[in-house]
Amino acid sequence: MGFDFNHFVELIPEINTAFLQTIYMITISLAVAIVIGLPVGIILYVTDKGLFWENKTVQTILGFFVNLIRSIPFIILLVALIPLTDLIVNTTIGPAAASVSLSVAAIPFFARIVETSLREIDKGVIEAAIAAGATPWMIIKDVLLLEARSGIISGITLTLISLIGFSAMAGTVGGGGIGDLAIRYGYYRYDNTIMIATVIILIVLVQVIQFAGDFIAKVIDKR
Repeated sequence: MGFDFNHFVELIPEINTAFLQTIYMITISLAVAIVIGLPVGIILYVTDKGLFWENKTVQTILGFFVNLIRSIPFIILLVALIPLTDLIVNTTIGPAAASVSLSVAAIPFFARIVETSLREIDKGVIEAAIAAGATPWMIIKDVLLLEARSGIISGITLTLISLIGFSAMAGTVGGGGIGDLAIRYGYYRYDNTIMIATVIILIVLVQVIQFAGDFIAKVIDKR
């Protein structure tokens, strides 16, 4: 059985609910990733050898935890974080619960992207700022973030797209969203209409986000 348009129309309310749940999950997770991941990425960079806050201990410990979380497959991370999820949101199912695991996965992912973007900055610019008497905070705010803004925007785009994939995976364990809908109808009920619809929705969503992210990154890139 292929795509049944009439059946699709009947399921629009459920598809709409699932879509909004997905947007809810990735929005919360992205916000957490930016609020925590951005400072972590900056610290990873400025504590490296030769930088103004050089600290091998902080670099090593923070880098270890970032790499540790990134090395765990998301489906395993979902299960491992069940106690933490229950503690934070008092439930282990639904979009709010899935947002906890998504946030934990997104933080180190985005942090490494931020660190990589900062490493592309010419160190001569940083040295010039130090010579001019700029404080570390001023260097971070007026030099590092300003010079790396295009790369950071691209990193946000990449993180958001990755979160869409993770959110679909979260649906397989009751996280809600498009993934949950695809599993309940498309897989368990062999409903090709839902499978095709959810795939198209995810493709369109990713394309829109990628286009918007690339456009914004080019607009703010003054190099």
